[in-house]
Amino acid sequence: MNILRASLFVTLLLAIGAPVDRVRADEAPAKPAAAATPDKSMISRDEVRRILDSNRMIVTPQGVDEKIKLHINGIDQWISVRGKDRRNPILLFLHGGPASPAMPEGYTFQTPWEDYFTVVQWDQRGSGKTYRANTEAAMAPGMTVDGMTDDAAQVTQYLREHYNKKKIFLLGHSWGTVLGVHLAQLHPDWFYAYISVGQVVNGRRNEAIGYNYALSRAKAENNTKAIAELEAIGPYPGDTKLTIERIGVRSTWEMYYGGLAWGRKDFQFDSDAEELSPDYNHDDLVAIDKGSLFSLNHLLDPLLDVDFDHVTNFKLPVIVFAGAHDYTTPHETAEKWFGDLQAPSKRLVIFADSAHMMMQEQPGRFLLHLVNDALPLAQQAGDAAPAEVTRDK
Repeated sequence: MNILRASLFVTLLLAIGAPVDRVRADEAPAKPAAAATPDKSMISRDEVRRILDSNRMIVTPQGVDEKIKLHINGIDQWISVRGKDRRNPILLFLHGGPASPAMPEGYTFQTPWEDYFTVVQWDQRGSGKTYRANTEAAMAPGMTVDGMTDDAAQVTQYLREHYNKKKIFLLGHSWGTVLGVHLAQLHPDWFYAYISVGQVVNGRRNEAIGYNYALSRAKAENNTKAIAELEAIGPYPGDTKLTIERIGVRSTWEMYYGGLAWGRKDFQFDSDAEELSPDYNHDDLVAIDKGSLFSLNHLLDPLLDVDFDHVTNFKLPVIVFAGAHDYTTPHETAEKWFGDLQAPSKRLVIFADSAHMMMQEQPGRFLLHLVNDALPLAQQAGDAAPAEVTRDK
């Protein structure tokens, strides 16, 4: 089970009964007139966004930097397409959540990828820019695993046709692995490989392992507050319907003990990055929280019901990335699942100093494995820009 970024933010706020909203730093209530003179060295959020956007500007002749609104299955859906060279293979990123878009913080880890891939971030149905572009009534009919898998298929088809690519890479993170497995099973010939990052294998088992991890850590540290809150929701997950409030308690303490981002007690670093996103304005950020609540109402039960224990036969290469400390989608289930996989080729990469957010926790090593483990599959097909010219003398 995975509720990340704004989705986690909404869950925890609901669990404590707090209101849900975002406030821009430069929109905070004004200080009284008698307050100290403002520091003129401070710059606005918009200026920070401009600087970040200028720093990552794509200026190469073969480059691409587009935000595109696609009309898919009755609604408008937004994608971002960025890369230094159109001759490189396309990598479609299926974000987590549900409804936790990676587009707003992608600038923190994605820019080096764009030397080797044309990277596509897609705000899924109910998420971010796509949520903002539509009414909830229009989005609701497709808010199912099958409906959103078909959305992903339509996005893939657009990319293949528009950019003249026979195949692309499919990367699913967390909730995105649910759609990724379904899409890879349905259309293996569309993809060079399925890249699994924080794989959801069994939703209820994920919950149980994450809960037991948090409780065992709390007992080892004699954290009486954590022990009391966790034991109050047990047995967990149990046979009864899981509520957002119960999941919020499990999420809070699992995150506190590093099961989401290793060595961190909260997710503030990611929320702070989103606030400065060059790809999202204030209204887009507000839409994340609204879309998270909307999406959880439709997708929480389907996510918990995921069971890929026996979905292990793939007709395309599979690359599994797992964080050694991941208890959001527990690494042990991903490793067991990998062992059962049957595929033309498969590779498991375990990131030693990561939990669930590998691309942000160890971005250099994550890129290294994208380039060494995935990119050659496209290079063998001639789908890559020329490599650097090197000389030894």
